[in-house]
Amino acid sequence: MSLRELYQEIVMDHYSDPRNFGKLDKADYTVHVNNPSCGDEIDLEIIVDNGKIEQVKFHGQGCVLSQASASMMTEMIQGKSITEIMNIADNFRYFITGKGEVNIDLEDLEIFEGVKQFPLRVKCACLAWSALREILQKI
Repeated sequence: MSLRELYQEIVMDHYSDPRNFGKLDKADYTVHVNNPSCGDEIDLEIIVDNGKIEQVKFHGQGCVLSQASASMMTEMIQGKSITEIMNIADNFRYFITGKGEVNIDLEDLEIFEGVKQFPLRVKCACLAWSALREILQKI
């Protein structure tokens, strides 16, 4: 299987069967973000307990990249501490923009490697991460 085929398989899996999609009954933090250039929208909701993400959900609409990236992000941050999540978010931004040194294993998120060649698509892949950063600033 080629890298392109693997990319398509993972991204399409998260797009067609998004993890942690929906709403939380009583979220501690909620943020709405959108990308006006393409119409993508994401609402991110988080419950924090003892400095860790106890639950995270997202809902919204948008392109394959924005929705798949949101799904993958929620899987990666679930159960992690705020400090760990800040590090993951920073490293994903460095990775996707090519600005900064990545010092952790981003696991399946590395499948977005080719996106950095398309600046408009970077915004799509980073939309949920922008929502996460907004929430992290409030915690």
